[in-house]
Amino acid sequence: MDAEANYNSGEDYLVEFLGYSFCFNAEDFEQRVTAAAVKLGLIAGNELDDDETADLVELVERDGIEEPRSQLGRYLVRHWDEVSLVGGESLVYWLKKLVFRGAWLDHRVKEGKLEVGWDDDAAEFSYRDPNGGRALLELLPTPSWHELQYKP
Repeated sequence: MDAEANYNSGEDYLVEFLGYSFCFNAEDFEQRVTAAAVKLGLIAGNELDDDETADLVELVERDGIEEPRSQLGRYLVRHWDEVSLVGGESLVYWLKKLVFRGAWLDHRVKEGKLEVGWDDDAAEFSYRDPNGGRALLELLPTPSWHELQYKP
């Protein structure tokens, strides 16, 4: 994999996923992890305290939480058997996938290979070929953790 294909916003976190090595600064990684948890419905919103954010970051970075710092972390550890897999889909895999998908898309936009727009109906970003061709990427649906959502 050539270095141009890899995302880099800093050196606080180095995470590998599906053959890519992505480097993140702490703020970028924390925001992406939190946004992924919201997208999956694991949490209702992105207003987390530092300890809740640290627990989510540890979950994504290390595939688990060793010593929870927050109520969110304790909830995840206590209910791990129910939360870790939903409909055969892995929570950690999907958190990582969404973090990497967002970083990959941002990298492609930065390279001029995708244009970003806002889809009012879906309330999310859309991506299209800057040369007027069909969309280079259609975002696949994501599984939902809404029924197991952490509620403080």
